[in-house]
Amino acid sequence: MGDLHKFSDYALRHAIEPPAGAIGLTAARKVWLAALGAVLCAGILHAAPPAILEVGKFSAASPEGPPPAGWRPLEFAKIPRHTSYSLVQDGDRVVVEAKSAAAASGLVRPIRIDPKQYPIVKWSWKVMNLIRAADVRAKAGDDYPARLYVTFEYDSARVGLLERAKFEALRLLYGDYPPTAAIDYIWEGREPRGSIVPNPYTSRVKMIVVESGPSELGRWIDERRDLLADYRQAFGDEPPAISGVAIMTDTDNTGESATAYYGDIVFESFVGSGNGEGRLGPDSSPSTAATLPAPASK
Repeated sequence: MGDLHKFSDYALRHAIEPPAGAIGLTAARKVWLAALGAVLCAGILHAAPPAILEVGKFSAASPEGPPPAGWRPLEFAKIPRHTSYSLVQDGDRVVVEAKSAAAASGLVRPIRIDPKQYPIVKWSWKVMNLIRAADVRAKAGDDYPARLYVTFEYDSARVGLLERAKFEALRLLYGDYPPTAAIDYIWEGREPRGSIVPNPYTSRVKMIVVESGPSELGRWIDERRDLLADYRQAFGDEPPAISGVAIMTDTDNTGESATAYYGDIVFESFVGSGNGEGRLGPDSSPSTAATLPAPASK
């Protein structure tokens, strides 16, 4: 961009400052103006951010290969059994297969995103079975066949004095601040779609029921959420920057088993993405909703 700025300054100076005695636009100055317009236009186009951020491009990976760059396991010290995650071929695409048996762990990608620039999050998932004893309002039932977490970075202005001390202690212990808050999109068994429920372990995590019940089991469902609107509704405030994205299938509290599949995860600007929430594709019924902030047992 340094060369672009130098050229723009040079072109602007010579286009606007006519030689002594010159009247009107000479042919040379017309050429300069045209060149200046082209360069400035190219600079604007070059500086424009992409309309889509491909945060989880699982479809570009190889079956049984490693996850895409930036993704890593998320494990909890107090839980010895971990959910298994692998890349598998499902029809014409590669997806993440999650299998959990009285276990809990996730896949996480720490990434900083401005939620006001990229307020739309899209993903697809397929759940094979529900967790019978799951209960969104009880610690003993805090298990789900599929979750998509979006975490938000620490902001000292959003926490009280005592909480600030806790965040500082965690930073000293782990080398970084934990998130201030998280939105947890879940596939639940009984709670109505669209319900927003505080996580039973911490009010800093708000769970939004995106899918509920068995009617869509075994089918790929494409989801689309206005994350900015969801955060405002869940927390009654403007969100800080996104600090990470994670997927998780967990069954440690209930001791049951679950299998789920996750497709690509993308964030979009409002440009060309439409408004509101809802499923994608022919079913247009509304979907009514770094380190991961872990509940005490996870």
